Amino acid sequence: MKRYDRITPEGTKDLLFAECASRKRVESSLHSVFEEAGYQQVITPGFEFYDVFSSSEMYFPQEDMYKLMDDKGRVMVARPDSTIPIARLVSTKLKGYPLPLKLYYSQSLFRKNPGLRGRSNELFQMGIELIGDATFQSDIEVLTLGAKALSSVRTSSLRIEIGHVGVFQLLMEHLSADSELKARIHEFISAKNYGALSAKLDRLEDSQTTRILRELPKLFGGKEVFQKAEALFDGYDERLIEMLDYLKRVYEELTAIGLEELVIIDFGLVNQADYYSSLVFKGYLSSVGEPVLSGGRYDGLLKDFGNDLPAIGFGISVDILAADLLRSNGSLEKEEEPNHRLRIALTKGRLEKNAIDLFQQIGFDTEHLKEKGRRLFVTVPGREIDIVFAKAADVITYVEHGVCDLGIVGMDTILESGGTFYEVLNLGFGKCRFVLAAPKETDFFGGYGTKRIATKYPKVARDFFEDKGMDVQVIRIEGSVELAPILNLADGIVDIVETGSTLKENGLVIVEEIRGISARLIVNEASMKLKKNVIDDLITDMERKVQENS
Repeated sequence: MKRYDRITPEGTKDLLFAECASRKRVESSLHSVFEEAGYQQVITPGFEFYDVFSSSEMYFPQEDMYKLMDDKGRVMVARPDSTIPIARLVSTKLKGYPLPLKLYYSQSLFRKNPGLRGRSNELFQMGIELIGDATFQSDIEVLTLGAKALSSVRTSSLRIEIGHVGVFQLLMEHLSADSELKARIHEFISAKNYGALSAKLDRLEDSQTTRILRELPKLFGGKEVFQKAEALFDGYDERLIEMLDYLKRVYEELTAIGLEELVIIDFGLVNQADYYSSLVFKGYLSSVGEPVLSGGRYDGLLKDFGNDLPAIGFGISVDILAADLLRSNGSLEKEEEPNHRLRIALTKGRLEKNAIDLFQQIGFDTEHLKEKGRRLFVTVPGREIDIVFAKAADVITYVEHGVCDLGIVGMDTILESGGTFYEVLNLGFGKCRFVLAAPKETDFFGGYGTKRIATKYPKVARDFFEDKGMDVQVIRIEGSVELAPILNLADGIVDIVETGSTLKENGLVIVEEIRGISARLIVNEASMKLKKNVIDDLITDMERKVQENS
């Protein structure tokens, strides 16, 4: 039997010397900031009963949690979040304690991430919770404390992004759609997937609600966003205007204390956990390709534990800050402001020529791109833009980790690989179809046995058949998937086709079209916020040419 006594589980790692020193430095800085602000430390158990996280809202999907049994057969989970256990602690151990409560934590979280994506399943996080204070000033206190905490560790172009989850929640109240469609709209707004969002809303009757939803993910930036929002919200539900005025008031207060240059407004901001009730915010550093701080107000969460108290807080990823500090050789000195140079990852092969043609149409000098030879990194002459040539799945990885700001990749890869990024533009080329195909003159859906499906896209295939409520056995094939039915390995295939001629030549016919696909422009989450103007200009130029070509 194979032994695993010399390696760590996937998603975990040992920390050595410099890494430990870097983490300790971050922890020490944050401890000082929190305690100087009057916050007291609490520690919750590494294991909690599953019931703590299994309320009707299902704040964290059960498949993302590590579960085990105690000696009485009760289900426990490794702590996936700190806010919910602290809500439990406050509602039991500290019930009746003088308010407001100012608590902070410094502990590990455990969340399952897709394998081989460079993401940690064990996260070390520090954060604060301000409980029992619903005043406007408490919101400002927590926001400024978040900015102060980050700047105590790193000063590389810090940005704090603010939004209001009530905006989306109110729009959903007015939208005549089923829960599944609302969930998809939520997903597309969060991902700033403009094209997919419009396609979903096109199915609904035109109304002010759908018009606001179309624009919501684009409503982010500086104070100019408020003017756009006012025009868009005019004549709508008065509660929406109140939320707008609230965010404006927050922005004005932060401006008054000298934080104007740090603040971004985003009406499409919705944090991961569904327990947030109004203000939400994230923190970014120019040297890191993902949010390093995330938080918001959660006035309804403690009610789940029988203690109806308002609360607001945030968490900071110590791991990300420590790694960033280590990359800078431990320097806490103020770095130069980042330039606006862009790095674009381009999928080699099928999409490459079309993408370069589009670059040429928007004014790029593309001679070096067309004659790159074996080079994988090419600078566009006369522009602050570098092009990285990579395989499709690697494009997503590079954008997700922030080493590239943007990427051009096929929708087939996005559907199969997933990832955390903004999908901002359907580029219109590289058009194909995902299809289910089977040998001609066979009834694929007939009979009672479990069908076997061969595919290069097991996730797409599983999702397709799950939506049908149909059990299948999925077999991953890396080469010519059409061979599988010929060799009686599978009853059908799920694959992408352009004309269908290869299927026909191998005796296969299309049973059902799953969906159309094409090339997409994706953007790193942090880059979208920290390099907004230059990325917006590029998106606008590309979108104009895509529309002219369609």
